[in-house]
Amino acid sequence: MTDLIRPTRGRLIAGVCAGLANRFHTSPTLVRIVFLLSMLLPGPQILIYLALWVIMPKQR
Repeated sequence: MTDLIRPTRGRLIAGVCAGLANRFHTSPTLVRIVFLLSMLLPGPQILIYLALWVIMPKQR
């Protein structure tokens, strides 16, 4: 597994979904779709996204 970082290329908003996809060797599109579908359920998804945006370091 690779490090959990926000890439400078291939990101749409903050790079959180792209970073998670790189970490788990999956498609960034799949991670984005799963995230958008999870937004239909009640829960703290947006807070988790914002926390990961702050916590995950940016790729150098």
